[in-house]
Amino acid sequence: MKDTSDNSSIDQTLIALDSYVLLGKSGLRVSPLALGTLTFGEEWVNVGYGNNKEACRKIFDTYYERGGNFFDTANTYTNGDSERFLGEYISSKRSGCVVATKYTINAASNETLAGRYSHPNANAGGNHRKNLVETLDGSLKRMGVGYVDILYVHLWEYRIPIYEVMRALDDVVRAGKALYVAVSDTPSWVVSSANTMADLRGLTPFIGFQTRYNLLNRSLESDIQPMCADMGIGIIPWSVLAEGFLTGKHSREQKNKDSKRKGQVDSHFKHDRNWRILDEVKAIAQECNRTPAQVAMNWILQKPGITSPLIGARTLEQLEDNLNALEFTLKPSQMARLDSVSNPKEWPFPQDIARNLDKYIGLGVDVEMPRQFQALCNLRTSNI
Repeated sequence: MKDTSDNSSIDQTLIALDSYVLLGKSGLRVSPLALGTLTFGEEWVNVGYGNNKEACRKIFDTYYERGGNFFDTANTYTNGDSERFLGEYISSKRSGCVVATKYTINAASNETLAGRYSHPNANAGGNHRKNLVETLDGSLKRMGVGYVDILYVHLWEYRIPIYEVMRALDDVVRAGKALYVAVSDTPSWVVSSANTMADLRGLTPFIGFQTRYNLLNRSLESDIQPMCADMGIGIIPWSVLAEGFLTGKHSREQKNKDSKRKGQVDSHFKHDRNWRILDEVKAIAQECNRTPAQVAMNWILQKPGITSPLIGARTLEQLEDNLNALEFTLKPSQMARLDSVSNPKEWPFPQDIARNLDKYIGLGVDVEMPRQFQALCNLRTSNI
């Protein structure tokens, strides 16, 4: 990363797409922005996701030709089209691509697929060994590859012993079907227990954690971020633009015109705090001569522990806009303004005690805080 002091130029490049970073405690080199492929395929167009094969190929080619190498998919995305499209695009360049997919979710849970299953299958979803083996084999076939670089546990379902999951994941790594394992949308206590168990029993540990993180939702900072920092796990945030709310294309007038709007982005409309955050993002974007999306992305890129935020571009224009977030550096004063306006009203207990540790422990004595926990102690709450 470049110098981010307020005396530095805002036009100074933060990091290049082909300046590769290491994911967690591994030697795996990935781009500082990952390309999410939830938008690859037309099966979910009716619910607002996806595009045709030609448009998706242009997105893939543009990202790859600029040096991007980190691709994220899942067994259920666009009913399998995401993996099929991605497999076709990487077929001639497999060794230059880091491919991550996921297991856990039952494909029949998607409404557009439910009618294709005539009999319920109790083992077709979940974190257990049978679903892991069958789902991963299906993903490999759809992509036409012999292995994936990263296999994610897509979410935690609370029914399977942690040891069974880590043992099964270790088996697919030893079999060469996955090179590394990671986890998504899972409580931090599960991840810390799993990696401690893996360390003690010689199993493959999680090297990455994928989770929601944006200016509207900073809950990651209270628990997940310090856990990942302590265990050496890289963070790959999703929903970095809050379902498109932080692009600035929505307005208060939309909220007022239709108070009964439904949908992911519309859920952000009802909170005045979110509009104040967006106003600050827009103000800083104007100062930087950048777009609101680039400002929101740049803020995340500068946060502790962040390895590679996920881009969810549906069009080539959206991809270009997101990639340009790497071309400048928000100043500390601008980062502080965004921190201030987006501070939650309160942090959960016991993390909310962290801001008073110096008062309770230091008693006026300056005692060094380990680097991985400094961000936690900087948490502040707003008066909103």
